[in-house]
Amino acid sequence: MGYPDPLPRFGDRRRARIGLLGGSFNPAHAGHRHIAEQFRRRLRLDQVWLLVSPGNPLKPEAGMAPLAARLASARAIADGRRLRATDLEARLGTRFTRDTLRLLRLRFPRARFVWLMGADILEQLPRWRGWREIVRKVPFAVHPRPSYNARARASPAAMTLRRALRAQHLAPALADLPPPAWVFLNAAQNPASASALRGAEIDVTEGERAIAHPKQITTATATPAKPPRSASGAPARKRAPRRKPTPQAEIERLSAVIAASLEDDKAENITTIDLAGRAAFAERMIIATGLADRQIEAMAAHLREKLRAAGLRRVPVEGQGGASWVLIDAGDIIVHLFKPDARALYNLEKMWGADLDEPEIGVI
Repeated sequence: MGYPDPLPRFGDRRRARIGLLGGSFNPAHAGHRHIAEQFRRRLRLDQVWLLVSPGNPLKPEAGMAPLAARLASARAIADGRRLRATDLEARLGTRFTRDTLRLLRLRFPRARFVWLMGADILEQLPRWRGWREIVRKVPFAVHPRPSYNARARASPAAMTLRRALRAQHLAPALADLPPPAWVFLNAAQNPASASALRGAEIDVTEGERAIAHPKQITTATATPAKPPRSASGAPARKRAPRRKPTPQAEIERLSAVIAASLEDDKAENITTIDLAGRAAFAERMIIATGLADRQIEAMAAHLREKLRAAGLRRVPVEGQGGASWVLIDAGDIIVHLFKPDARALYNLEKMWGADLDEPEIGVI
């Protein structure tokens, strides 16, 4: 789509609720469009701006398409009205989100901005320059992404900002809430991935054609099916299943199974943290260190097998395939397997230890 960039570099006086979805868009694809539309509807935004970054400091330059090509792919999934793709960061001369937000708030003083991100970004947020300043200045929303959600919810950023987390019913008012304020949306997820497109040797032009002709999109990039409708014709609401509380004796039994499995696989520095009454997603957390990719993969695989043998039907695992952090969801017990550097970086023991009850929001 060849429309000119409608966003003036020096701003204007528009009154609008605007979501900012930044990224490399290397290339933009149906998953980006799905997330942007979900954000726009759920947060009652007037527009979503796709901020195509001139260069992401946290991503290698190798394999990065030129800005013009990435912008073209983003415009191919935008409509130029409610969903707008822009190279505004390049025209502003910024590369860091903190600096971009500062200028946007100055140049569009009447706009109410909401920062939009996927669950993978929430997990890595402490690595961003000035992330504490960002969340002090603008509310933000997180969209779930396959294989990242549990780790994102347990990440240091999520724990630091836990008192600023708002309920789902407040999502439409997020743009009007004073920061720090954020929501983690319960929303349909799309498995499309730019890295998967590149891995399949699909160039930007082919990606645009796939988006323009949805019937040609493969299973990996297909948009989710429409939700079922109720007898009245309105979309049927799905209620999130409530986790039944696990008896304490069962928690102790499963903890023993986990500890034995980790010890058999030579895990180091096994630590157990009691979360009872302090976290809604689990009663206990177990953290252990593995020294190499193969060891962590073996620890996760063996642990999953033994938990299933112990009676757990579903044992989701996130972060396999050479990741430095693997999470195993054993119901009311969450197991984190780290490489040494990643464990020191995320420091979950401190986050969930004595500091848990100390106020953080006022010092961000």
